[in-house]
Amino acid sequence: MPAVLITGAQWGDEGKGRATDLLGSRVDYVVKFNGGNNAGHTVVIGDEKYALHLLPSGILTPGVTPVISNGVVIDLEVLHEELEALRGRGLDVSRLKVSANAHVITAYHRTLDKVTERFLGKRQIGTTGRGIGPAYADKINRVGIRIQDIFDEGILRQKVEAALEFKNQVLVKIYNRRAISVDEVVDDLLSYREMLEPMVCDTGLLLHNAMQDDKTVLFEAGQATMLDIDHGTYPFVTSSNATAGGASTGSGLPPHQIDRVIAVIKAYTTRVGAGPFPTELFDEDGEYLRQKGFEFGVTTGRLRRTGWYDAPMARYAARINGVTDFVLTKLDVLSGLETIPVCVAYDVNGVRHDEMPVNQSDFHHAVPIYEEFPGWSEDISGARTLEELPVNAREYIRALEGMSGARFSAIGVGPEREQVIELHDLLG
Repeated sequence: MPAVLITGAQWGDEGKGRATDLLGSRVDYVVKFNGGNNAGHTVVIGDEKYALHLLPSGILTPGVTPVISNGVVIDLEVLHEELEALRGRGLDVSRLKVSANAHVITAYHRTLDKVTERFLGKRQIGTTGRGIGPAYADKINRVGIRIQDIFDEGILRQKVEAALEFKNQVLVKIYNRRAISVDEVVDDLLSYREMLEPMVCDTGLLLHNAMQDDKTVLFEAGQATMLDIDHGTYPFVTSSNATAGGASTGSGLPPHQIDRVIAVIKAYTTRVGAGPFPTELFDEDGEYLRQKGFEFGVTTGRLRRTGWYDAPMARYAARINGVTDFVLTKLDVLSGLETIPVCVAYDVNGVRHDEMPVNQSDFHHAVPIYEEFPGWSEDISGARTLEELPVNAREYIRALEGMSGARFSAIGVGPEREQVIELHDLLG
């Protein structure tokens, strides 16, 4: 059976949770392999709306085993709150498995994230302030705290003492903040030991055995291609690998076992936080997309920047991830527009670029070259086949597919679970 990966093709918020939910009843495991609670998925099931930040979307589907694997950094307070919220709504969350090797976000990571971002002033990156970057930095610096450390109080205390010896110097002497006590951090982490005990395991082995037993494993990326630490718009990126390659290092499952890569992409483009955005709109069209598409961050509530579809970016995502299928979302948001521009290339200092410039400065100064397509006025939220869409909507889809580097296998025409046009089998 296949291992399938879902990631975002833009700067996140494309609707990856929706795509995961679309496949949920057909898979056995849903694995989050990177990131933390700095991103959010909104899944609508009937009249119920679920906003998930740390948990894999598969936790909403009965019979699916949701997995938080080793590549994720975990805020235990957020994990506890999300689990309790779902329990309170009558959902079974007992199937969740958490990697013993996953790193933990502590109070000092959150504090350092916030004060550092404020200190940067105009040079701010636009982090969520949730400690993601500092936790990953500690991981790379080999001074991080892992889930397994919580089960050995002596080791835990030693590691926290070592981390705070330097970090308290920074907090007090540079940022004029109070020092954080070792006991405060240790006691907080130990308070989650009972919660963690039944869910912690060797998730790499768990997934290996699942593949040996012909189970279907779905990998769900946090963030998206253009926020990848290596392949995104650095430094305005996340601190982990959200692209297909990150699924192997972030889970322990070898690359050759991932045989389908699904990239979710909006019918337009959005981004949260700072950084270059060639097709960004600052006019009434941008506000139209924001309001109709409800473009507000699930995790932060921040307004999303909005712009037209960027075909070179789609091709870049297809190439970097080895995309086999695109899922196009929020096509319904475009209903009512007379014309719909699509970025087909960039102009950089008078030179046409049909692909994304490798130089970050060039991308920052890129001016989109647009091709315009006729819009449509009809409500398409009830369409369930391609033929039920207006002619102009079909032509728009075909045009995007032709310039994006992979086939379109599903089209989202509304926020609810059934508002999808399936063109190809995403698992076939």
